[in-house]
Amino acid sequence: MKKKIITLYLAAVAAFFLAAPWMAVALECALFPADNIWNAPIDTLPVHVHSDDYIDTIGTDRGLHPDFGSGTWNGGPIGIPFVEVGDSQPMVPVSFYYADESDPGPYPIPADAPIEGGGDSTGDRHVLVLDDDHCMLYELYDAHPNPDGSWDAGSGAIFDLGSHALRPEGWTSADAAGLPILPGLVRYAEVLDGEITHAIRFTAPMTKREYIWPARHYASSYTDDIYPPMGQRFRLKEDFDISGFSPNIQVILRAMKRYGIILADNGSAWYVSGAPDERWDNDELRELRSVVGANFEAVDVSALMLDPNSGQCMPQNQGPDYDADGDIDGSDLGEYAKRLQMGTATLTMGLFALNFGENADPAP
Repeated sequence: MKKKIITLYLAAVAAFFLAAPWMAVALECALFPADNIWNAPIDTLPVHVHSDDYIDTIGTDRGLHPDFGSGTWNGGPIGIPFVEVGDSQPMVPVSFYYADESDPGPYPIPADAPIEGGGDSTGDRHVLVLDDDHCMLYELYDAHPNPDGSWDAGSGAIFDLGSHALRPEGWTSADAAGLPILPGLVRYAEVLDGEITHAIRFTAPMTKREYIWPARHYASSYTDDIYPPMGQRFRLKEDFDISGFSPNIQVILRAMKRYGIILADNGSAWYVSGAPDERWDNDELRELRSVVGANFEAVDVSALMLDPNSGQCMPQNQGPDYDADGDIDGSDLGEYAKRLQMGTATLTMGLFALNFGENADPAP
């Protein structure tokens, strides 16, 4: 009898996860190399010169909104779901209405792939597919399945997760900024492990007609410097006290301090993206609402850029001791970025390898 109960329990658990394929325990593939900008700590980099303007524009007193959770909202999962597939998943054609900035495919999309907001959604309808066997990421915007297994979509992008390659300059993706979506989602498995080691995707209502590395696309007509550009990185201020938050929320807030949040789309102010999961406690997630815009600062990540067409970052533990503290570490990148802003340091294609690179030897 005991054996039968255990068997039934395991079957129920298996059925539960099959019904919610985005609820993976852990991903089989790394989401880009460790030295990619998505995975780079930014806690020691300088505050951006327009930080106060950006925060004011997005909303100084507006709280974070966890745009993910458990259960459903208007018939769809709360958050941006994704599905993992392998070699056995057939490739299918996808037709795009922004075909000139989309990767043509075909794409390995299951006929029943989860759609953001559900099948009846009138929202962004993102579909994210992770091919575990080849570590390739396929993402669609405004995705609609057809009876023959093909899909129609607004735009689509394919990312090699072992590569630092960015989208072609000026191209969108399934996101307005031309960035991948999955690497920026908060996933329950990460929180359960106690650490998130990447930047987190978020939206803002008004952005600038500009994009900065690693973004590749803008979606705005505003040109004033008070508006943040697509790709702008922010971080939770170092002195913000997180000790009063639930342990799971502290994991998210620590990541916001060390890796920050990245502006990826137009939308509601400070909406933070994550994957749906029935293990989320929605009441616990609401604690994030007490963290407001004034608790953040915009960050200048330009000193990390090795090549404008690559997501790879400068090595952070080599190069000149710019801040003269006796250590070569992340704080030197901050001082280096300040010197770039003041014009007292030079960054040219010929000097990429000399500033925090393997052959770094110029005088500070």
